[in-house]
Amino acid sequence: MSSSSTSPARPGAAARLGTGHIVFLIVAAAAPLSAMVGTVPLAFAIGNGAGVPAAFVFAGATLLCFSVGYAVSARRTGGSGGFYASIADGLGRPTAVSGGFLAVLAYNCATVGLVGALGYFTKLVLAGHGIDVPWELCAGVGVAAVAVLGYREIAISARVLAVLMLGEIGILFVLDLAVLARHGIHALPAASFAPKEVFGQGLGVSVMFAFVSFIGFESAALYGKEAKDPKRSVPRATYIAVLLIAGFYALTSWVAVGAVGSDSVRSTATEQMGNLFFGLGTDYLGSTGATLLEVMLCTSLFAATLALHSAANRYAQVLADDGLLPAGLGAVHPKYGAPHRASLVQSVVNALAATGFAVAGLDPYADMTTSMLGLGTLGIVVLQALAALSVLGLRRRAPGLGWWQGTVAPLLGFLGLAATVWLVVGNFDLLTGTQSAVVGQLPWVLPALAVIGLVYAAWLKSAKPDRYRNLAQTHRSAEPDRTPAVETPEPVLA
Repeated sequence: MSSSSTSPARPGAAARLGTGHIVFLIVAAAAPLSAMVGTVPLAFAIGNGAGVPAAFVFAGATLLCFSVGYAVSARRTGGSGGFYASIADGLGRPTAVSGGFLAVLAYNCATVGLVGALGYFTKLVLAGHGIDVPWELCAGVGVAAVAVLGYREIAISARVLAVLMLGEIGILFVLDLAVLARHGIHALPAASFAPKEVFGQGLGVSVMFAFVSFIGFESAALYGKEAKDPKRSVPRATYIAVLLIAGFYALTSWVAVGAVGSDSVRSTATEQMGNLFFGLGTDYLGSTGATLLEVMLCTSLFAATLALHSAANRYAQVLADDGLLPAGLGAVHPKYGAPHRASLVQSVVNALAATGFAVAGLDPYADMTTSMLGLGTLGIVVLQALAALSVLGLRRRAPGLGWWQGTVAPLLGFLGLAATVWLVVGNFDLLTGTQSAVVGQLPWVLPALAVIGLVYAAWLKSAKPDRYRNLAQTHRSAEPDRTPAVETPEPVLA
């Protein structure tokens, strides 16, 4: 089967998503408010302090380069299949099988970690207002709500995420305006972009936290089958998401430096950590504003859980279509057009994971969130790096690609992402916030699973060559970007 084969129509899989819908889905996965509350104070404290905004700008610029190359892949693969299809197109089937398995693990682990955070912070917020409920109940309600939305058509989830995302970004934007109104131009201190601060001690740690704060933005290419015009909407949504997230993170962290003071932001963040933005909310927006920040943190975590749940489902669907997972997971609801069985299975996984941690008496945040979200985050960054590398692998197969789109941009993206993988592995204890020996060994799960994928692909090639040849072919576009629709040789690695 050639790379120009089209994806067959699926019952119920009507195109429902426009560019705006996909933007909401992927920005929600990045959980902007959660990143501000949980990640930025940590970067202030142990990273390069007042230079953190510059780290977000650097991460955004690098991921824009990644997006340029990823757009090439999205057009060639029809805007569906995510990392699995992209890696297959540029690096061959064996690497794609490993990447597909890594994607299923990473997105499921990240979702489980967010379930723990949702239960933990919802319990804290309710307790602060005199309502005492166990975290297990909070997590259970969240899992049930995600299960209902995940079962229905994706456009409903997109609309829900639009409301929640606008709410969380809105409250922080109001905080930014309040700080600017009080301090004027001094709310945006030049020190944040001064070389002394930017390249100061802890730069690597800040860059790591900046990159991991973008997790989820790349998931646009999972919704091609449900998009009205995937060749246009998927690349556009990816560009818009990167610009929106980078601009928002850089501005809000910059304003926070101005509110606290560039000379004292490190010490203040070290003392207050997760309470830093709540303290700013009380100071600049009053008690009502602080309460809204607390509530929006919970809705931000719910939105991120729903968005990553949707991404995990679609990876399961893609791999099931190709026979790499049980075929039933690829079923599409005849009315809603959603991978409903994959959604149900993933909801059961979330519930069982939360139950397991609860029965073991482990903390939902210190144990469940840190370990699962840490492993998931590392896996997704590895996949991003492989996707950038895969575009470089297309040079031989798509000679019409320009030097910027086909070489320079993806190379810059790959180098930045490869450095981030190295930083995350080297600072995994900082990312997870624990010195646990067990958690410290979790990164080894990824190469072990990758080897399993390579071995399984080799077995398929030998034992079931027809099935092997069809891997990832149903996710190829009928009109590859700048590439004639003719037979092309498989990559060397295939």
